[in-house]
Amino acid sequence: MKVVILAAGMGTRLARTLPKPLISLKDEETILDYQIRNITRYVSIQDIYVVVGYKKELLMEKYPELLYVYNNGYAQTNTGRSLLLALRKIEEDTIWLNGDIFFEDRVLEKLMGSRTSAVLVQKKECGEEEVKYTVDRKGFVREISKNVRNSPGESVGINLIKKKDIPGFVRHLEKTGPRDYFEKAMERMIRLDKVRVRPVDIGDLFCVEIDFPEDLERVRDRLRSRVY
Repeated sequence: MKVVILAAGMGTRLARTLPKPLISLKDEETILDYQIRNITRYVSIQDIYVVVGYKKELLMEKYPELLYVYNNGYAQTNTGRSLLLALRKIEEDTIWLNGDIFFEDRVLEKLMGSRTSAVLVQKKECGEEEVKYTVDRKGFVREISKNVRNSPGESVGINLIKKKDIPGFVRHLEKTGPRDYFEKAMERMIRLDKVRVRPVDIGDLFCVEIDFPEDLERVRDRLRSRVY
């Protein structure tokens, strides 16, 4: 299994001069430090690909042991293009996640052993900014985007694509626009190729995508009260 971390963006909503994965959470440990620690419970560090763009040298110098994919159009593209660049290099089952997510180590365990491609979800009320989903009559994902209505919850930004589904997923990523999120290609794959993508509920496990200052403070408060 491989793991792809999407870390090319500029993180403008947090108004930081560093790539978001380098933001310190506690005792100078960064978001990426926590991600690597939890990911390497399940895969080797040599199996982690990081898609970089904005100030890529800072990430590459701090973590020389990782594999890197460069998105040279990071300022004009979105997560769909970054994921495409990585998946073109991979032929194994792949977990991918956004580079600004803090999560407990047990969160990834939820994806291990899945027989189908899958998305991690959390059942909750969602606002406009969250990526939401709906399911079909058999319980597989039907829609996934920020614009979904009547959703049972949020897609938390950590997903699994099975080896057999990668070629088709890559084709759909290639057909999406440069500013599209990867979820658009997922919807196309589900609708046109009839690929089954299972929503896997993380329940009460802690998982936060750090988009805004209040998200960052929520994670820091959590770390002050618990050990990870």
